[in-house]
Amino acid sequence: MNDLGALFLRAMFVENMPLTYFLGLCTFLALSRRPDTAFGLGVAVILVMGFTVPLNQLIYSAVLAPGAWRWAGLPDVDLSYLSLLTFIGVVAGCVQLLEMVLDRYLPKLRAAFGAFLPLLTIHCAIIGGSLFMVERRYDFAEAAVYGLGSGAGFALAVVMLGAVRARLAYADLPAGLRGLGIAFLITGMMSLGFSSFAQMAAQ
Repeated sequence: MNDLGALFLRAMFVENMPLTYFLGLCTFLALSRRPDTAFGLGVAVILVMGFTVPLNQLIYSAVLAPGAWRWAGLPDVDLSYLSLLTFIGVVAGCVQLLEMVLDRYLPKLRAAFGAFLPLLTIHCAIIGGSLFMVERRYDFAEAAVYGLGSGAGFALAVVMLGAVRARLAYADLPAGLRGLGIAFLITGMMSLGFSSFAQMAAQ
């Protein structure tokens, strides 16, 4: 249990998708202008990653991995080259389901996402979570914890950025720093802050 807890914290802080690996910066920057939209994006990423990473682990280990078909007398079958395509299909189905739920119950949040919600299908942080899971050979429990931790880390980072940008909306910034300029600077400073977690974990 301690190992799973450490994995969750590492995925959330040390290996933060947008601030350590710089994955998912398109939606991270575009939807962090307002705290409520940033919070909605964070929840969506938690739901999608928390569901798709363990599901992709099951699919990979049972169907795609080398030797997965040994039970059928086909020990040499290796379908791992289909991993990326399969993972994108699973994420696309999950995002479509989430979009239908939001459209039915939270239409204002769905409208705030605009074109960015369907883009979660090819969101590099979400796809990256499944690819890292395969590379690190996580089992189902580890994949579930890693998916939730990575999603929570993304949510934490985007909500923090949204809160800072909302506060800076009333600041007298130089013209060259308004909009994305100050957002990039804040992201860089947040990344430096999160890098300290890696130093703490190494000790």
